[in-house]
Amino acid sequence: MATLTRPVRLEQGRLYLSLYLQPKASRDQFLGLHGEELRVAITAPPVDGKANAHLLKWLAKQCRVAKSQVVLLAGESSRHKKLLIESPREIPPMLAELLANSA
Repeated sequence: MATLTRPVRLEQGRLYLSLYLQPKASRDQFLGLHGEELRVAITAPPVDGKANAHLLKWLAKQCRVAKSQVVLLAGESSRHKKLLIESPREIPPMLAELLANSA
């Protein structure tokens, strides 16, 4: 079950992410690994779902997909999130590096 602990997985055209979210940051960015998760900073505050909405929109832009193709699978009210990105047209460099290292 090692595949479940990787922070970034690409399976059948779907990109799965395990994230540790840092809201209210100075800018949106991937920060590297945080244990078995990818640490992501976003500028939105963790209030009324704003952080989740901002994260989904930002990831959609990073992967060049529609917002509807980014799905929050788990962690709606937690810093620990599981996401799915359907058919990413682009994989950001940090995610590509993590995918290459886990292969």
